[in-house]
Amino acid sequence: MAAPHFNVDPADSPRKKKRGLVVSVAFILTGIAAMWALDYQSIGPFASKEHDVQKKTDAAELPFTISTLPETSEPPNWAMVLDRELSASESRKMTSLTDSSAVFSYLAGLGGRPLAYTAPLENAPEHYKERTSADGVEFASVIKLNMLSIREKGVLIDRWDIVDIRCEPSTAKAVVAFPPQGGEPYEGIRFHLPPRAGEPVLTDDTDGQGEPYFKLRRVEVGGGQPSLGLRMETIASAGQSCTWGIKVHYIDAYNNDADIRLKDRDGKPLVLRTESIPQSPPQTWVSGPVPWTACHDKPQEPMCELIPR
Repeated sequence: MAAPHFNVDPADSPRKKKRGLVVSVAFILTGIAAMWALDYQSIGPFASKEHDVQKKTDAAELPFTISTLPETSEPPNWAMVLDRELSASESRKMTSLTDSSAVFSYLAGLGGRPLAYTAPLENAPEHYKERTSADGVEFASVIKLNMLSIREKGVLIDRWDIVDIRCEPSTAKAVVAFPPQGGEPYEGIRFHLPPRAGEPVLTDDTDGQGEPYFKLRRVEVGGGQPSLGLRMETIASAGQSCTWGIKVHYIDAYNNDADIRLKDRDGKPLVLRTESIPQSPPQTWVSGPVPWTACHDKPQEPMCELIPR
């Protein structure tokens, strides 16, 4: 029996079908490319214009905003200054307390303002340790500075200066101190008023401790960077109470290169305050490994050497 025979139309051959498929795909791709070209011609200028608007809007934003708060939590080693003397009943209450945190909270409730004993910077250069050891016991007003930028492009701060320093004798009447039994440095910076050469210095317990902060680091905010939180140990001369401000130098992605005086929330120049232990206050109390000592009554007691008078 003869094998079946089928007539095959050349138009339906596999080779012919393949050529037709190639032609169809090429036609579709050509159409898509034409559509893309049309979209680019219509959207391209709009996108470029929108980008320019975004840049102008971003550049018009404040380079950064700041907030400052005095440190109110209890430092490991501290002194509290008050603008008045403690009454007899307040003195009895205070000296009945043996826990430093309880004393700290009690005095804060009476309007006391905390100062921190400055911790030794053991990893600092020798010239810095020699200079600070000659200062003897020092106290710092600790201030927390937070800096934030909502700009899409980063803002870089590479310098700052302490400005408008005004100092006068402290008017505090009472001092209560818990002297250090050792101590560790905090992360942050330290400077005197007026600042000494190279200040502010880094206080972190790491390489570079005691070195100029902006020699080692830069501050960048905005552009997706987290906000800056900085702990500042500010040290006034013995017996002085000082006010001061900060001027920073910044650069940004829009060719701005400027110095700016930091301002408060009301748009006024930011004014910060730093205190020290007053000289010869009417009341000075010291506590530590021995019971409370009233140094205004017994200045010869050894504990009284741990606080300037």
